Amino acid sequence: MNLRSKLSLSAIGPGILVAATGVGAGDLATATFSGAALGCGVLWAVVVGAGLKFVLNEGLTRWQLATGSTLIEGVAQHVWRPAQWAFMLYLVIWSYLVAMALMSACGVAMHAMLPVFENASDGKVVFGAAQSLIAWLLVYFGGYRVFEIVMRICIGVMFVVVCLTAIALAPPPYELLAGILVPRIPNWNSGGLGWTIALLGGVGGTVTVLCYGYWIREEGRESLAALPACRLDLAMGYGMTAIFGLAMVVIGNHLGDLGASGASLIVKIADALHSRAGSMGGVARWAFLLGAWGAVFSSLLGVWQSIPYLFSDCWRLLLGSKNIDSRPVPAATTTAIYRWHLAAISLVPISGLFLFNFSYAMKVNGMVGALFIPMLAIALLQLNGRAALVGSQNRNSRWTTALLVATLFVSLIAGAFQLLGN
Repeated sequence: MNLRSKLSLSAIGPGILVAATGVGAGDLATATFSGAALGCGVLWAVVVGAGLKFVLNEGLTRWQLATGSTLIEGVAQHVWRPAQWAFMLYLVIWSYLVAMALMSACGVAMHAMLPVFENASDGKVVFGAAQSLIAWLLVYFGGYRVFEIVMRICIGVMFVVVCLTAIALAPPPYELLAGILVPRIPNWNSGGLGWTIALLGGVGGTVTVLCYGYWIREEGRESLAALPACRLDLAMGYGMTAIFGLAMVVIGNHLGDLGASGASLIVKIADALHSRAGSMGGVARWAFLLGAWGAVFSSLLGVWQSIPYLFSDCWRLLLGSKNIDSRPVPAATTTAIYRWHLAAISLVPISGLFLFNFSYAMKVNGMVGALFIPMLAIALLQLNGRAALVGSQNRNSRWTTALLVATLFVSLIAGAFQLLGN
């Protein structure tokens, strides 16, 4: 692979998947509520939050390309071997919660577009379960390439619709620039700090950050020669994540207090657009619902395809510690454990649609997810900070170390706010 091919647009692929998977119902809600509460003065937090996630993913990519092993393997071998047991338990709990929340959001968005059920709760359950099964079939029979194509379509719909909506509702350009370039926290003493921290820590997903390493393996990127392409790829992916977050803050700023939470927020935003768009209200409402559906379904599909990679990696290490130094099989999607976990994440959380409401699921999921980013930052500080493991040229620079420490600090504060309910 020469320099030109490494830095061409054809290198952009897994980064788009990271953007699509990381942007889910939680990001949509957090950005919208932050915009409603704080206005455009908090736009800078979206950009910084996406930048910090780039630092994390660049670090795990550098580790994998330098060592040939995944981050899960690296932690088990070089940091703390029992961590594989703790992460397996954590992954099972997280998978159930996030899958349940994504099914609920997909069900609500689809029912809003196709209100064929008299009871919205019935529509949520039926449409949510149906989309989970569709995603299962796409991943099981379509493989990585079909998955990639569908994700590109979904994120294209999401990106275009949400951005066009934000452009139509945008305040004057100077207000937008001030919000992006001048860091400040509006309403510091009345919830502003909490929303700002939530934006900083919540942009771009949590556990799904790990999935990039498995996607680049599917693309055949297995050596440090691919690192420039991966950096470009990640920059594009997190750039799209930031633009989506900025757009949702702008929409929230225009619409103000919607008096909604959870999955119903999607419908409330669409209804508000309908009432304020005049003769084009019906088109605006339907278009936004389509974009929101693209966001949550792409996140659901990304989780269904990627999380079984992590489970398979942990399972392999737990059952065969003698293989801990060997490179995983690139085509992990054909293994029995991958397919069993894919079936489990597609079917078991359907029970949660009957047992829990969306708001409760997202609250618990936010708490569980907030625990992961600090652990990832600590792992990267230790693994990539040792020249003996990654080589002197690939170890963390001073700037990278400082940014990882900043990420750790921000994520710990975000987690504290989640636990305290602020």
